Amino acid sequence: MGKQLIIVESPAKVKTIKKFLGPNYMVHASVGHIRDLPSHSLGVDENNNFAPEYQIIDNKQKVVNDLRAAAAKADVVYLAPDPDREGEAIAWHVAEVIQDKAKEIKRIQFNEITAKAVKDALEHPRELNQHLFDAQQARRVLDRLVGYKISPLLWKTIKRGISAGRVQSVALRLIVERDEERHAFKPEEYWLFKALLGAATPPPFKAELHKVDGKRVVTPGAEKADEDKGSKESSKITIATQEQADALEAALQGQPFVVSAIEQKKRERAPQPPFITSTLQQVANQRLGYTAKRTMSIAQRLYEGVELEGRGTTALITYMRTDSVRIADEARDAAALFIAQHWGKDYLPAKARVYKSKNSAQDAHEAVRPVDVSLTPEEVKADLPPEQYNIYRLIWSRFMASQMASAQFYDTNVSIACAHTEWKAKGERLLFAGWLAALPNVNKNKPAPQAAEQGTVPEELAEGELPPLQQGQVLDVHSLSKEQKFTQPRPRYTEASLVRELEELGIGRPSTYAAIISTLQDREYVQLEDKHFAPTDLGNVVCGQLRQHFSTLMDVGFTAQMENDLDKVAEGGENWVALMQGFTEKFNPTLDAAAKNMKTLKTGVETDIICPECGKAMLVKFGKTGTFLACSGYPECRYTSNFTRDDEGNIQLVEKQVPNREVVGTCPQCGMDLVIKHARTGSRFIACTGYPKCTYAAPLSTGVPCPNEGCTGTLVEKSTKRGKVFYSCDQYPKCDYASWDRPLPRPCPQCGSPLLVEKILRGGGKKVMCPVKTCGYVAPEEGDK
Repeated sequence: MGKQLIIVESPAKVKTIKKFLGPNYMVHASVGHIRDLPSHSLGVDENNNFAPEYQIIDNKQKVVNDLRAAAAKADVVYLAPDPDREGEAIAWHVAEVIQDKAKEIKRIQFNEITAKAVKDALEHPRELNQHLFDAQQARRVLDRLVGYKISPLLWKTIKRGISAGRVQSVALRLIVERDEERHAFKPEEYWLFKALLGAATPPPFKAELHKVDGKRVVTPGAEKADEDKGSKESSKITIATQEQADALEAALQGQPFVVSAIEQKKRERAPQPPFITSTLQQVANQRLGYTAKRTMSIAQRLYEGVELEGRGTTALITYMRTDSVRIADEARDAAALFIAQHWGKDYLPAKARVYKSKNSAQDAHEAVRPVDVSLTPEEVKADLPPEQYNIYRLIWSRFMASQMASAQFYDTNVSIACAHTEWKAKGERLLFAGWLAALPNVNKNKPAPQAAEQGTVPEELAEGELPPLQQGQVLDVHSLSKEQKFTQPRPRYTEASLVRELEELGIGRPSTYAAIISTLQDREYVQLEDKHFAPTDLGNVVCGQLRQHFSTLMDVGFTAQMENDLDKVAEGGENWVALMQGFTEKFNPTLDAAAKNMKTLKTGVETDIICPECGKAMLVKFGKTGTFLACSGYPECRYTSNFTRDDEGNIQLVEKQVPNREVVGTCPQCGMDLVIKHARTGSRFIACTGYPKCTYAAPLSTGVPCPNEGCTGTLVEKSTKRGKVFYSCDQYPKCDYASWDRPLPRPCPQCGSPLLVEKILRGGGKKVMCPVKTCGYVAPEEGDK
């Protein structure tokens, strides 16, 4: 058998795969993409069927050279990047650059990095899938056309360096419109009533007001919501004012609370399906506070392999970019065996669970699951960093729970009468833990298989158990309380809720969610406030321009349909060039119109804030260092201010903090005080407090004479463009003396140098020494004297 070459995309996989293949196999990594569209030009020939002009990425030439050299030594080259469209594109580009060196090229793919999966893939190679590559290429070209052509319009009208994206801009629209909805929201008052009641047997329990005079108590707006859901119930009431609440409270004082009805029944709760990409991102954000980008980075490492004591490099999970809840039969069988051995056969469902993926799912890969269920989170905890352990624990527990029996509860619903009102109380008792036994938060002090005992339920799932009650029983009233509330707008998106919304609307695909969110933050279009996304002023302006001039591109339905069309390309049902032609026929005229009609906002966005110095309107401006307020009377009025926004979006000026600067003299031009200021690059200088009326400024003198022979200058403090402070002669360019070290007005006792310098050490300390290299004098430490 001759040499075989396997090319993967990640160096981390190389070590994992080498572990279980023999010496006849070479394993190399492409280190991600090796070719892409050029970074400084469009790179798409629109007049030649949108032909992309691919080029080797700047820092990948050595990688390409290594791959070509390895391919020349192999009898067969197996391309093994990730099993998705992006991986297919990487494989296609690698094939293009090695085809003149390789004798034979095959494509293999595996969903998990195990000896069995890799060897099975080697036994069943396939050809490159042109349809999958075309779908990735279509997405890349489409995104390049949109970004490369719209972004310059935004540079021209708003600010340089910002961008538009086909999918990111629609995601931005969701965030902006949710914020607009919140600002337009008008709160409505309502009142809630609760009673703490007791029976002969403790504990006391809570009951909530359900009906008044036979009418169901609802919050404001609930009537409309019920109508939207098709509810036929029309007898409802809202306790909307304090007068109504006080009157009801008075009517209930001293009245008995009597059990009027008791309903008891068993209930089952089925587990959720195993994770797909989007649900993993959502749960990791909700439970762990991890961003989508961080979650995917951690999952990537678990998929590629980690070092385990006694096992070497071991892959822990299957491929993490998937929209399918399907699992392999052997994985289902392994889970059933583990469940039966560690929890008992009662914890197995009567019939093996099979979950159905969404109609839009590509179903190319299994769900995200552990490769080996016998490797419990606690068993590998010592070998994993905390963040890897946390993600693996989520994946392992969710998968095991998905294959277990339903949890069984005994529900009790009680109706309680008091005067002309009806109250409701609900309790539940866990009869059988079922899949809850696999949840990591049931008992964190025990290993996962023994984590949950029968009769235990996670706190967030528990309702609490009611004491024994009988119909007609009069209950003790421990307290009767009313609480004023106000309706709230829908909350801003969190990472988890934004991913869920993108998925439900069909915007983007699971593999793109992390990049979409990261781009919005990197461009400073949105910011996190208390873990919720709020649009910045820049984000609002960009979204406004795009909504006004590219309404179709910003339409949620259009974006979702484009994703469906790309799926059709991947399935071979649509030609990618025809898709591009259909898109540009509508896009190009819209682009031309926007170029003519898009209003420039570079001068600023007018506000209703009045300049405190001249009375003119203030403008929101977008500078290199961020967003700020500036007077529209510039340059006659140079007033500027930072600002914040309140909960309603109104601008609030930030009061300027006047720094307490050291006065070092009198200005020779205007007579006002001179103070020490800091330049943007870090050095200090002397400036007049009368600025901007007086522009006098001078370098900060150290008071140390220049040591160059014949020079009458003094050393002053300066800084480089990159912010590093140095000291030079104030007679520059006549004198070119300069030093990185702060000069001290003391002669060297060893060689007679007119000055010593203070040198900053790498460890953070300082030492005083002679600047003459041949001298070597170092002043003793204070404690050494």
